[in-house]
Amino acid sequence: MWAVPRSSARPNRPPSPGAHPPPPFDAPAARRLRTALGLGPHQVAHTLRASYGLPYVTPDLVAAWERGTAAPSPGELTALAGVLWCSPGELVGRPRTLREHRVARGLAPEDVARAVGHELHAYLRMEETGRWRGSARQSAALTGLLALSPADVVTVTGREESLAELLRRAATTRWQAYVRPVSRIVPLERRRLEGALRRLHQDYRGHLAAGLGRGGVRGDAGDGGRELLEHVVEHFWRAVGTRGG
Repeated sequence: MWAVPRSSARPNRPPSPGAHPPPPFDAPAARRLRTALGLGPHQVAHTLRASYGLPYVTPDLVAAWERGTAAPSPGELTALAGVLWCSPGELVGRPRTLREHRVARGLAPEDVARAVGHELHAYLRMEETGRWRGSARQSAALTGLLALSPADVVTVTGREESLAELLRRAATTRWQAYVRPVSRIVPLERRRLEGALRRLHQDYRGHLAAGLGRGGVRGDAGDGGRELLEHVVEHFWRAVGTRGG
């Protein structure tokens, strides 16, 4: 293997202030896909250098990506997906931001802005602030283009904390009062939504009862109750995925 001069622009240096962080990289998926193709790190590195114009990539860097000790930049991620015959989305963990969802789908900002009917500068501003601002039609177009789940839509529109606060109140007080406010954020079928809120409330009450049974102080739901409230949005989506009734 011949020596390849490393570019002065090191891809894994800490990001400069104001720079976007890379999308969450799924190191085990990269290793699994490479192995399935029968490729070694040296072959992946060679193709990234020869075919994708990344002269600094070495087998050691590919191995570091797969160990999770380094993460590829968005450009490197797209190139790696090409080498591994997969979509960029198959090499990232669950995207959280609007930008991460776009990168995971392998789309340029211009593609998304054009598809949803936004000016490019306005769309880029939404990525920068982490808040989607669009009409119902534009939101539907974004959801289809980026294959967003209901949970993803809540996250990219910046309403997750508002949802969490409503869910905490539903779990700890009278859940029926929060069906309509929650439905404004999560447009689910009413019966399904009621079932999820009822389950959250019942689970929290169960933690309260368990605390009293152990001789705890009235109103103390213990570690389980505190964990439920801290991660209430995750518990809600799990409840939505089950049959409410």
